[in-house]
Amino acid sequence: MQQALRIIRYLKHAPSYGILYKSNTSLKIQTFSDSNWATCATTRRSVFGYCIFLGTSLVAWKSKKQTTVSRSSSEAESRALASLACELQWIQYLLQNLYFSVSTSYTAFCDNNSAIHIAKNPTFHERTKHIEIDCHIIRQKLVVGLIHLLHVPSTRQLAYMFTKLLHPSTFQVATSKLGLYNLHAHL
Repeated sequence: MQQALRIIRYLKHAPSYGILYKSNTSLKIQTFSDSNWATCATTRRSVFGYCIFLGTSLVAWKSKKQTTVSRSSSEAESRALASLACELQWIQYLLQNLYFSVSTSYTAFCDNNSAIHIAKNPTFHERTKHIEIDCHIIRQKLVVGLIHLLHVPSTRQLAYMFTKLLHPSTFQVATSKLGLYNLHAHL
């Protein structure tokens, strides 16, 4: 209930905010994926989030509590990356159906080196068998060239705001990086 009230207060004070889509943006897709391990105090399920940019324009985003409990931050991040990879596959099909020519090696940024190494490693160890399916999804998309997985420092992680509570000043910076503008201020 507190989170719902917080969202309503934000919306009440930001009626003129919106996303500006520029007509001269490049057709390059970049993505950011993040997870906040064991966020829920009651269930200990993690929250994941991602955002997808076409050029400088935010075209898709998601924030969701994961359906199962993750046993490590690497597992939570791998689940987030698997969800992002599936969304990117859907976006690729959509763009192909619309006859858009977009580079098919989408850049995916993640701030968890362990999840990146697990996704790129073709050998599973005892410690990673519980996340094997999610890793297979990510690795398959890496092998076919759909995504190119790179590390990003947490300070430059744009999906942060979908998984963590931020200080108001940090939140304002994050929303501006996502392309959220006060439409009345730019008239």
